[in-house]
Amino acid sequence: MNEYFYELIIETEGYNDVISDLVLALTNEAIEEQKGKIIVRSSEPLDDIKWAVEEFSKKSKIPLNMKTVKQKNENWIKKYQESIQPVSVGKFYIHPTWKSPKDELINIIIDPALAFGSGHHETTGSCLKAIGDLVKKGDEVLDVGCGSGILSIACAKLGAKVDLCDSDPLSVESAKENFKLNQISYNDAWIGSVNKTDKKYDFTIANIIADVLIMISKDLKKSVKEGGYLILSGILDKYREDVAKKFDNFDTISQLKNDEWFTLVLKNCKR
Repeated sequence: MNEYFYELIIETEGYNDVISDLVLALTNEAIEEQKGKIIVRSSEPLDDIKWAVEEFSKKSKIPLNMKTVKQKNENWIKKYQESIQPVSVGKFYIHPTWKSPKDELINIIIDPALAFGSGHHETTGSCLKAIGDLVKKGDEVLDVGCGSGILSIACAKLGAKVDLCDSDPLSVESAKENFKLNQISYNDAWIGSVNKTDKKYDFTIANIIADVLIMISKDLKKSVKEGGYLILSGILDKYREDVAKKFDNFDTISQLKNDEWFTLVLKNCKR
């Protein structure tokens, strides 16, 4: 065992999901998500990851504060695992493999190295609540920007037929591994976005960020059957109206607010 380990601490300024997805695309090291903060831990220096995140911050104009800390190694992997707490959201219980399931809830297993923590984020929690209330057996679902696959896994465990996609190849692979871990199957998965399918779904779910939701709004709307639903999330309060305007030909069923984040549940009703 190495005498020391390294922590890269990233203060995310409200962009947890975006930065988490970036870091997961860069490394398979242990990643811990906290409110407003992401911590990467490794037995090796994390200079390359820090540089890549800094470059992304400059180009995207997302403000980030970062620092690297060298720590004395006291079985940090065990301490890290102990710090990961399962989370209950609506009908679902998200937990790593070393924590026991809850028989009374629908269990979803996500391990830390494969994007654990997404169940804790406000946007994911709201999406899971909406999924638990609306998705039923036999529904056809598309998860756009699937990340770890947690939302599509939730739908599949409710008996839905699930397709998933992400522009990041590592996210698609991570999601596939998580489906295997949960002993559940998906219908189709591809690298790219919603524009790569002509299929229409009962539910299209996109937990991304407001700018991307606006950019791909036409394709998202085209993907939903008449009477079907759009679940849109990753929307900061200050962008909620901008997103809603792009989908004003859909009926608003509900707006789920969690801190400064919104999830919109919309329905494709014939007018």
